[in-house]
Amino acid sequence: MPWKDWIRTVEVEPSLYAADFAHLGAQIDVLLRAGVRIFHFDVGDGHFVEPITIGPIVLQSISKLIHDAGGHVDCHLMTEHPEKYFGAIAEAGGDSVTVHYEACDDLPGAVHKAREQELQIGLAFKPATDAAEAAEAAVAAGFDLVLCMSIEPGYSGQEFMPEVYERIRTTRSLLPPDVPVQVDGGIGPENIRAVRDAGATLFVAGSSIFGREDLPRAYRRLLQELA
Repeated sequence: MPWKDWIRTVEVEPSLYAADFAHLGAQIDVLLRAGVRIFHFDVGDGHFVEPITIGPIVLQSISKLIHDAGGHVDCHLMTEHPEKYFGAIAEAGGDSVTVHYEACDDLPGAVHKAREQELQIGLAFKPATDAAEAAEAAVAAGFDLVLCMSIEPGYSGQEFMPEVYERIRTTRSLLPPDVPVQVDGGIGPENIRAVRDAGATLFVAGSSIFGREDLPRAYRRLLQELA
């Protein structure tokens, strides 16, 4: 199923990296009941980004819960040689993989390998990377979405970089209408509307959801800001 069939105009994706792992299944269930349909799943390898984060074993433990409720798991691979993980991600229940422009030498090859695993695929780029260059590469290789990082990848809880608004506008202007722009990092009720106005339709939110006591209320507040 392609991204265009997942997105209900806009989607707020809770970032599981920021969840309480002692209560991960319960938190996912609460958010599914609140209306969440796409969860963001960060994989860090300790090389491309410093932290070693969650991986396919954790994904396998939660994917059925999410799929049974009609949801999807969007996996952000902050790794070197991300293609080597596609098979394990697909087997564990991932629905989409996003690779980094800075870490992937063969972008068309990555798209081909994702298609072989029946995965959707996105292209992410860091704040220091030229937005036009990354967007044009994504179009040429046939990616399904483009992720504009609004923080340095690797750590949750960083503040949104305001210069990213212009980068979002540039990215959106260069993509076909059916290729969504996703933004990840520092998204909260104070800026999500401006991020949407710049051209994004997918919003990854970590601390602004999982850092609150009432997760459904935090999620719905972000949606209300987009209304």
